[in-house]
Amino acid sequence: MRVVTLNQPDTLNAFTEDLHEQFVALWADVELDEGCRAVVLTGAGRTFSAGGSYEDFEGRRVDPARRRLSLRLARRLADEMIEVAVPVVAAVNGPAVGLGCTVATLCDIVFMADTAWMADTHVSVALVAGDGGAVTWPAHTSLLRAKQYLLTGDRLGAEEAVGIGLANFVVPAERLLDEALAFAHRLADQPPQAVQETKAVLNQHLRANAVRALGYGLATESGSHDTPEYAGWSERLRPED
Repeated sequence: MRVVTLNQPDTLNAFTEDLHEQFVALWADVELDEGCRAVVLTGAGRTFSAGGSYEDFEGRRVDPARRRLSLRLARRLADEMIEVAVPVVAAVNGPAVGLGCTVATLCDIVFMADTAWMADTHVSVALVAGDGGAVTWPAHTSLLRAKQYLLTGDRLGAEEAVGIGLANFVVPAERLLDEALAFAHRLADQPPQAVQETKAVLNQHLRANAVRALGYGLATESGSHDTPEYAGWSERLRPED
């Protein structure tokens, strides 16, 4: 059993380039750990993850190499989470936004604190929702629901997320980690080959979605960085001199 904590609370656990690289590398390490039969993933502080780091907005706009690296990492993140053998239980302790929302929906079981919420806000900041939401959302809920939320960036409270199929359980915030750990231990106590290969079979649906949508989604998200709307967002977020 491992508990993985996104531990940059000062930046609301946003995926800086460094955190992005560490998070991608983590799953290969999990695969090599023969004693690990389940992972619980949560966030430090008051958020699960605020998603992509706003500090990187301008860099990705003006530096094509940096943009390519970011999108390659996004592809690898989705692939690694789909392929990792052991079940991953999300303990969504607070807002899961943008890439943070995608990470939560790439998990196998999702617990949400009753105070938490999800939102995929890519479109709201002038980006195509191409780095995973278009893969996971249609697999978990209906295509119409996916369009409703991915085209608007609207928030879903914990109860609504469970209601439409993006999460499994809502629990009081103070019991979140205990409940997620208890469920992860249940999975870890099951016969490992049966659990892991059943997960692999079920994730064929996500793999198929990734083949169909992820490459095109990342290409179009890359193009978003060249639009005047994205430049406007980047300008507003630029630190004052």
